[in-house]
Amino acid sequence: MAPGQLHDDTEPRPEDPETSETSEDLEVSEGPGAPETDESPETPAPAVGWRRRALDSTPVTLIQAAHPRQAVATAVVLAAAALASGRPGGEAAIVLATVLVGQSILGWHNDLVDRERDAAHDTARKPIAQGRLDAGTAWYALIIAVLLVIPLSISVGVTAGVYYLASLVMGLLGNVVLRRGRLSFVPWMVSFALLPAYLSHGGYGGGAEGDPPQVAMVLGAALLGLGVHFLRAIWGLVEDDLDGWTYFPLVLGRRLGATKLLAWSTGYTAAVVGLLIILGSTIGLRQ
Repeated sequence: MAPGQLHDDTEPRPEDPETSETSEDLEVSEGPGAPETDESPETPAPAVGWRRRALDSTPVTLIQAAHPRQAVATAVVLAAAALASGRPGGEAAIVLATVLVGQSILGWHNDLVDRERDAAHDTARKPIAQGRLDAGTAWYALIIAVLLVIPLSISVGVTAGVYYLASLVMGLLGNVVLRRGRLSFVPWMVSFALLPAYLSHGGYGGGAEGDPPQVAMVLGAALLGLGVHFLRAIWGLVEDDLDGWTYFPLVLGRRLGATKLLAWSTGYTAAVVGLLIILGSTIGLRQ
Protein backbone atom coordinates (compact mmCIF):
# COMPACT_ATOMS: atom_id res chain seq x y z
CA MET A 1 0.00 0.00 0.00
CA ALA A 2 1.47 3.31 -1.01
CA PRO A 3 2.13 5.91 1.67
CA GLY A 4 -0.90 8.12 2.25
CA GLN A 5 -3.34 5.65 0.71
CA LEU A 6 -6.60 5.13 2.69
CA HIS A 7 -7.18 1.70 4.14
CA ASP A 8 -9.36 -0.39 1.88
CA ASP A 9 -12.13 -1.90 4.00
CA THR A 10 -12.98 -4.30 1.22
CA GLU A 11 -9.68 -6.10 1.61
CA PRO A 12 -10.23 -9.43 3.38
CA ARG A 13 -9.01 -9.68 6.96
CA PRO A 14 -8.27 -12.68 9.10
CA GLU A 15 -11.03 -13.61 11.46
CA ASP A 16 -10.75 -14.87 15.00
CA PRO A 17 -12.34 -18.30 15.00
CA GLU A 18 -13.55 -17.82 18.56
CA THR A 19 -15.33 -14.53 17.94
CA SER A 20 -16.37 -14.76 14.34
CA GLU A 21 -19.98 -15.43 13.63
CA THR A 22 -21.38 -16.46 10.30
CA SER A 23 -24.71 -15.41 8.89
CA GLU A 24 -25.88 -18.95 9.38
CA ASP A 25 -25.08 -18.70 13.08
CA LEU A 26 -27.04 -15.47 13.25
CA GLU A 27 -30.05 -17.09 11.70
CA VAL A 28 -29.91 -19.89 14.22
CA SER A 29 -29.50 -17.53 17.18
CA GLU A 30 -32.57 -15.55 16.13
CA GLY A 31 -34.76 -18.55 15.64
CA PRO A 32 -37.19 -20.15 18.05
CA GLY A 33 -34.59 -22.56 19.29
CA ALA A 34 -32.10 -19.84 20.20
CA PRO A 35 -30.36 -20.09 23.55
CA GLU A 36 -31.55 -17.78 26.26
CA THR A 37 -29.75 -14.47 26.59
CA ASP A 38 -29.02 -12.38 29.65
CA GLU A 39 -31.62 -9.81 28.61
CA SER A 40 -34.66 -9.94 30.89
CA PRO A 41 -38.15 -8.92 29.81
CA GLU A 42 -39.30 -5.43 30.65
CA THR A 43 -40.31 -5.17 34.28
CA PRO A 44 -44.03 -4.39 34.62
CA ALA A 45 -45.07 -1.20 36.39
CA PRO A 46 -45.80 -1.72 40.06
CA ALA A 47 -49.47 -2.14 40.94
CA VAL A 48 -51.28 0.90 42.28
CA GLY A 49 -51.52 0.77 46.05
CA TRP A 50 -54.81 0.33 47.86
CA ARG A 51 -54.63 3.83 49.28
CA ARG A 52 -54.32 5.41 45.84
CA ARG A 53 -57.16 3.24 44.55
CA ALA A 54 -59.30 4.38 47.46
CA LEU A 55 -58.49 8.06 46.89
CA ASP A 56 -59.34 7.71 43.20
CA SER A 57 -62.57 5.79 43.79
CA THR A 58 -65.80 7.41 42.65
CA PRO A 59 -67.30 7.99 46.14
CA VAL A 60 -64.14 9.69 47.42
CA THR A 61 -63.66 11.89 44.36
CA LEU A 62 -67.33 12.89 44.43
CA ILE A 63 -66.94 13.99 48.03
CA GLN A 64 -63.78 15.92 47.17
CA ALA A 65 -65.47 17.67 44.23
CA ALA A 66 -68.40 18.69 46.45
CA HIS A 67 -66.19 21.16 48.39
CA PRO A 68 -66.85 19.20 51.60
CA ARG A 69 -65.47 21.69 54.11
CA GLN A 70 -67.69 24.50 52.91
CA ALA A 71 -70.65 22.14 52.58
CA VAL A 72 -70.35 20.75 56.10
CA ALA A 73 -69.65 24.17 57.67
CA THR A 74 -72.68 25.79 56.00
CA ALA A 75 -74.97 22.88 56.88
CA VAL A 76 -73.87 22.81 60.52
CA VAL A 77 -74.26 26.59 60.93
CA LEU A 78 -77.78 26.60 59.49
CA ALA A 79 -78.81 23.56 61.55
CA ALA A 80 -77.47 25.28 64.68
CA ALA A 81 -79.37 28.44 63.73
CA ALA A 82 -82.54 26.37 63.37
CA LEU A 83 -82.04 24.93 66.85
CA ALA A 84 -81.31 28.39 68.27
CA SER A 85 -84.53 29.72 66.76
CA GLY A 86 -86.55 27.13 68.66
CA ARG A 87 -86.95 24.46 66.00
CA PRO A 88 -87.00 20.85 67.31
CA GLY A 89 -84.08 18.52 66.71
CA GLY A 90 -85.86 16.60 63.95
CA GLU A 91 -86.38 19.77 61.91
CA ALA A 92 -82.79 20.83 62.48
CA ALA A 93 -81.68 17.44 61.16
CA ILE A 94 -83.75 18.01 58.01
CA VAL A 95 -82.14 21.42 57.60
CA LEU A 96 -78.72 19.83 57.99
CA ALA A 97 -79.42 17.20 55.32
CA THR A 98 -81.03 19.69 52.93
CA VAL A 99 -78.19 22.19 53.08
CA LEU A 100 -75.56 19.45 52.84
CA VAL A 101 -77.11 18.18 49.61
CA GLY A 102 -77.58 21.71 48.27
CA GLN A 103 -73.98 22.67 48.97
CA SER A 104 -72.79 19.49 47.27
CA ILE A 105 -74.74 20.51 44.18
CA LEU A 106 -73.03 23.90 44.19
CA GLY A 107 -69.61 22.30 44.60
CA TRP A 108 -70.05 19.80 41.77
CA HIS A 109 -71.45 22.48 39.48
CA ASN A 110 -68.55 24.82 40.24
CA ASP A 111 -65.95 22.16 39.46
CA LEU A 112 -67.75 21.18 36.26
CA VAL A 113 -67.90 24.77 35.07
CA ASP A 114 -64.24 25.39 35.96
CA ARG A 115 -62.76 22.05 34.90
CA GLU A 116 -60.83 23.48 31.93
CA ARG A 117 -59.46 26.41 33.95
CA ASP A 118 -58.55 24.14 36.85
CA ALA A 119 -56.74 21.79 34.47
CA ALA A 120 -54.85 24.67 32.85
CA HIS A 121 -53.72 26.00 36.24
CA ASP A 122 -53.13 22.50 37.70
CA THR A 123 -55.34 23.41 40.66
CA ALA A 124 -55.06 20.99 43.56
CA ARG A 125 -57.97 18.91 44.89
CA LYS A 126 -59.93 19.13 41.65
CA PRO A 127 -60.66 15.50 40.67
CA ILE A 128 -62.73 16.40 37.60
CA ALA A 129 -60.00 18.59 36.13
CA GLN A 130 -57.36 15.99 37.05
CA GLY A 131 -59.26 13.23 35.25
CA ARG A 132 -59.80 11.23 38.44
CA LEU A 133 -63.56 11.79 38.27
CA ASP A 134 -65.48 11.56 35.02
CA ALA A 135 -67.52 14.68 34.22
CA GLY A 136 -70.49 12.53 33.24
CA THR A 137 -70.45 10.86 36.65
CA ALA A 138 -70.39 14.26 38.35
CA TRP A 139 -73.35 15.45 36.26
CA TYR A 140 -75.25 12.26 37.12
CA ALA A 141 -74.61 12.79 40.84
CA LEU A 142 -75.67 16.44 40.53
CA ILE A 143 -78.98 15.52 38.86
CA ILE A 144 -79.71 12.88 41.49
CA ALA A 145 -78.94 15.43 44.22
CA VAL A 146 -81.32 17.96 42.61
CA LEU A 147 -84.09 15.33 42.61
CA LEU A 148 -83.33 14.75 46.29
CA VAL A 149 -83.01 18.36 47.46
CA ILE A 150 -86.45 19.40 46.16
CA PRO A 151 -88.50 17.10 48.44
CA LEU A 152 -86.07 17.73 51.28
CA SER A 153 -86.56 21.49 50.95
CA ILE A 154 -90.35 21.44 50.95
CA SER A 155 -90.55 18.82 53.69
CA VAL A 156 -90.36 21.67 56.22
CA GLY A 157 -92.90 23.81 54.40
CA VAL A 158 -93.58 24.84 50.82
CA THR A 159 -92.76 28.49 51.41
CA ALA A 160 -89.56 27.62 53.25
CA GLY A 161 -88.60 25.18 50.51
CA VAL A 162 -89.15 27.75 47.78
CA TYR A 163 -86.84 30.18 49.59
CA TYR A 164 -84.12 27.59 49.91
CA LEU A 165 -84.41 26.46 46.30
CA ALA A 166 -84.28 30.11 45.20
CA SER A 167 -81.09 30.51 47.23
CA LEU A 168 -79.66 27.41 45.57
CA VAL A 169 -80.55 28.64 42.07
CA MET A 170 -78.90 31.98 42.82
CA GLY A 171 -75.75 30.14 43.88
CA LEU A 172 -75.76 28.13 40.64
CA LEU A 173 -76.17 31.32 38.62
CA GLY A 174 -73.25 32.77 40.56
CA ASN A 175 -71.08 29.98 39.15
CA VAL A 176 -71.66 31.21 35.60
CA VAL A 177 -72.67 34.91 35.66
CA LEU A 178 -71.22 38.04 37.27
CA ARG A 179 -68.39 36.06 38.85
CA ARG A 180 -65.67 37.60 36.67
CA GLY A 181 -66.62 41.25 37.16
CA ARG A 182 -67.00 43.74 39.96
CA LEU A 183 -70.56 42.64 40.73
CA SER A 184 -69.41 39.16 41.71
CA PHE A 185 -70.65 39.70 45.26
CA VAL A 186 -74.31 40.08 44.19
CA PRO A 187 -75.17 36.35 43.83
CA TRP A 188 -73.46 35.60 47.14
CA MET A 189 -75.32 38.31 49.06
CA VAL A 190 -78.71 37.45 47.52
CA SER A 191 -78.22 33.72 48.07
CA PHE A 192 -77.37 34.19 51.75
CA ALA A 193 -80.13 36.78 52.25
CA LEU A 194 -82.75 34.14 51.31
CA LEU A 195 -81.62 31.69 53.99
CA PRO A 196 -83.25 33.39 57.04
CA ALA A 197 -86.63 33.07 55.29
CA TYR A 198 -85.95 29.35 54.77
CA LEU A 199 -85.43 28.99 58.52
CA SER A 200 -88.23 31.30 59.71
CA HIS A 201 -90.98 29.90 57.47
CA GLY A 202 -90.11 26.27 58.13
CA GLY A 203 -91.96 23.68 60.17
CA TYR A 204 -92.87 20.00 60.08
CA GLY A 205 -94.95 18.94 57.13
CA GLY A 206 -95.23 20.25 53.58
CA GLY A 207 -98.03 22.65 54.54
CA ALA A 208 -96.30 24.20 57.56
CA GLU A 209 -95.95 27.97 57.39
CA GLY A 210 -94.01 30.17 59.76
CA ASP A 211 -93.53 33.92 60.02
CA PRO A 212 -91.28 36.10 57.84
CA PRO A 213 -87.76 36.77 59.12
CA GLN A 214 -86.59 39.96 60.76
CA VAL A 215 -85.30 42.47 58.21
CA ALA A 216 -82.13 42.92 60.25
CA MET A 217 -81.44 39.18 60.07
CA VAL A 218 -81.87 39.24 56.29
CA LEU A 219 -79.42 42.14 55.97
CA GLY A 220 -76.98 40.44 58.32
CA ALA A 221 -77.14 37.23 56.28
CA ALA A 222 -76.46 39.22 53.09
CA LEU A 223 -73.38 40.78 54.72
CA LEU A 224 -72.26 37.30 55.75
CA GLY A 225 -72.54 36.19 52.13
CA LEU A 226 -70.17 39.01 51.17
CA GLY A 227 -67.61 37.84 53.73
CA VAL A 228 -67.83 34.21 52.61
CA HIS A 229 -67.35 35.34 49.02
CA PHE A 230 -64.10 37.07 49.97
CA LEU A 231 -62.83 34.13 51.98
CA ARG A 232 -63.57 31.72 49.14
CA ALA A 233 -62.04 33.97 46.48
CA ILE A 234 -58.71 34.59 48.21
CA TRP A 235 -57.30 31.15 47.39
CA GLY A 236 -57.74 31.65 43.65
CA LEU A 237 -56.61 35.26 43.27
CA VAL A 238 -53.41 34.46 41.39
CA GLU A 239 -55.05 32.20 38.80
CA ASP A 240 -58.00 34.55 38.32
CA ASP A 241 -55.66 37.50 37.88
CA LEU A 242 -53.77 35.59 35.18
CA ASP A 243 -57.08 34.96 33.41
CA GLY A 244 -57.89 38.67 33.41
CA TRP A 245 -60.80 38.59 35.87
CA THR A 246 -61.79 41.80 37.67
CA TYR A 247 -64.14 40.69 40.43
CA PHE A 248 -64.43 42.66 43.66
CA PRO A 249 -62.10 40.66 45.96
CA LEU A 250 -59.43 40.62 43.25
CA VAL A 251 -59.58 44.40 42.85
CA LEU A 252 -59.03 44.86 46.59
CA GLY A 253 -56.43 42.11 46.66
CA ARG A 254 -54.29 43.99 44.14
CA ARG A 255 -54.31 47.02 46.43
CA LEU A 256 -53.96 45.35 49.82
CA GLY A 257 -52.12 42.14 49.03
CA ALA A 258 -53.42 38.65 49.71
CA THR A 259 -52.25 38.53 53.35
CA LYS A 260 -53.97 41.76 54.36
CA LEU A 261 -57.06 40.83 52.39
CA LEU A 262 -57.28 37.50 54.22
CA ALA A 263 -56.93 39.26 57.59
CA TRP A 264 -59.56 41.87 56.75
CA SER A 265 -61.94 39.26 55.32
CA THR A 266 -61.59 36.99 58.34
CA GLY A 267 -62.14 39.86 60.76
CA TYR A 268 -65.12 41.15 58.80
CA THR A 269 -66.77 37.72 58.60
CA ALA A 270 -66.22 37.08 62.30
CA ALA A 271 -67.77 40.47 63.13
CA VAL A 272 -70.84 39.72 61.01
CA VAL A 273 -71.27 36.32 62.67
CA GLY A 274 -71.09 38.04 66.05
CA LEU A 275 -73.68 40.56 64.89
CA LEU A 276 -76.04 37.80 63.78
CA ILE A 277 -75.68 36.06 67.14
CA ILE A 278 -76.53 39.29 68.95
CA LEU A 279 -79.52 39.92 66.69
CA GLY A 280 -80.73 36.36 67.16
CA SER A 281 -80.54 36.63 70.94
CA THR A 282 -82.27 40.02 71.08
CA ILE A 283 -84.84 40.43 68.31
CA GLY A 284 -84.94 36.78 67.24
CA LEU A 285 -85.23 35.28 63.78
CA ARG A 286 -88.95 35.78 63.09
CA GLN A 287 -91.04 38.92 63.04
